[in-house]
Amino acid sequence: MTTTVAAYAAPAAKAPLERTTIERREVGEFDVLIDIKFAGICHSDIHQAREGWGEAIFPMVPGHEIAGVVSEVGSGVTKYRAGDRVGVGCMVDSCRECENCEAGLEQYCLKGNVGTYNALDKSGEPTYGGYSEKIVVDEAFVVRIPDGLALDVAAPLLCAGITTYSPLKHWNAGPGKKVAVLGFGGLGHMGVKIAHALGAEVTVLSQSLRKKDDGLRLGADHYYATSDPKTFDELRGSFDLILSTVSAPLDLDAFLSLLRTDGAFVNVGAPEEPVALNLFSVIGGRKTLAGSGIGGIRETQEMLDFCAEHGLGSEIELIDAAEINVAYERVLSSDVRYRFVIDTATI
Repeated sequence: MTTTVAAYAAPAAKAPLERTTIERREVGEFDVLIDIKFAGICHSDIHQAREGWGEAIFPMVPGHEIAGVVSEVGSGVTKYRAGDRVGVGCMVDSCRECENCEAGLEQYCLKGNVGTYNALDKSGEPTYGGYSEKIVVDEAFVVRIPDGLALDVAAPLLCAGITTYSPLKHWNAGPGKKVAVLGFGGLGHMGVKIAHALGAEVTVLSQSLRKKDDGLRLGADHYYATSDPKTFDELRGSFDLILSTVSAPLDLDAFLSLLRTDGAFVNVGAPEEPVALNLFSVIGGRKTLAGSGIGGIRETQEMLDFCAEHGLGSEIELIDAAEINVAYERVLSSDVRYRFVIDTATI
């Protein structure tokens, strides 16, 4: 039998989210039923609820930064049992057969992974995310939250943490490397924490110096304002890696000039509008312009274990569910330090 649970949903594109109920499927043989305790608010939620990235499925229950406790498992589940502290990130299934899935890169499933929300599952039913009381997920797409991480500060790691950890690891951020994190918000602050813990020399590139003290406190060695033209003169040719967490169009040519020879500019922020590029900006210096999504399930677990080992939780502002619409507006005006997290007991 399905289970009726309370949730917050956007009934249509750009409409305010409102309290409603949704149906969760019955717990199957390999399923895990999770009592959601906390759900982070990601800028991706806003993009999708407002159809900034294209046509979406409504009603939409956003939320792919989910932390909770297992309350029931299917008869075939071997990884989890009732009472375990677990998380669910941006995907809840994939084909599991293609070369990427077999390599642990389910996020790049060649047939397309199934998003935690705003997607259709293998039965053709829409998926609903973490702004809700409970969720049912196949055990293969559930990760364990280590005891060293509180659930509220762990929730944003399921997107913001893995979205920054994956490219930092892939492009070998570590001792001897100069890494710049462009944008100091929900993703950027975790990028700084993780890059610092990996041993890199970390610079924040932000529009202003308003958050400089926070940046230095969280692990940055340097902090520059991109609104100051002198920044681009002073830092020309400085970085091995620039991790861009910005979801607005950028002057890519200007930022590419800050890379060393063979440096990489990696986008994890996804603007709604196309961006322009002069190809000479990458030809000169053999530079790489790249993008990165989330990580696979194995890498997400690795990230959580790494964060627990180094004491890295997200900097959060805990809110009641009734404050979601206000929180969305505050995210758009950069008025959050640094991740809103919904206390789902208030739904």
